[in-house]
Amino acid sequence: MAITTEMVKKLREATSAGIMDCRNALEQANGDFDKAVDYLREKGLAQAAKRAMRAASEGVIELYSHGNGRVGVMIEVNCETDFVARSDAFRKLAHELALQIAASAPICIREEELTKEALEHEAEIAKAKASEEGKPDAVTPRIVEGYLEKYKNEVVLLRQAYIRDESIVIQDLVNQTVVSLGENIVIRRFARWVLGEESE
Repeated sequence: MAITTEMVKKLREATSAGIMDCRNALEQANGDFDKAVDYLREKGLAQAAKRAMRAASEGVIELYSHGNGRVGVMIEVNCETDFVARSDAFRKLAHELALQIAASAPICIREEELTKEALEHEAEIAKAKASEEGKPDAVTPRIVEGYLEKYKNEVVLLRQAYIRDESIVIQDLVNQTVVSLGENIVIRRFARWVLGEESE
């Protein structure tokens, strides 16, 4: 059975597991939603969803400088307790996230933070490109949808492929740490600067 983006999205909303974990679970369950949820629970990945409801007000502000001071990143990552905030695993995650932002230049943390205008602008670019390439009108909506998904994967931090292991996305990396530490983890905010870059 073909696993659709909608199926993955529905499972992700229900469990907060990563995109690749959801797709894999649906493939293992042959598209059966309930079996896919069970599969994620067995792997401990659905636990991240339960923990996501708990308050996260401790944490760390990680600073990272790259390329002899040419790129700088500041990120705030929160957890539930000071004990976890001081742990090596949590600090490593914050450092890896800062490294990811320096290397991949996301524009936001979550998909919901993308503006309607930005998505409409990207959709227009995709339509124009499809038209230039002489694609039939009937397939244009699918081309636009695919283009927008690719755009989101490039600019949304939690959807980006992890620079050290492209088989997982950043949401998966966060979820793995949530499961191993047993606490909710929230990426609160970040800023990225490039030397000589004009501020908006």
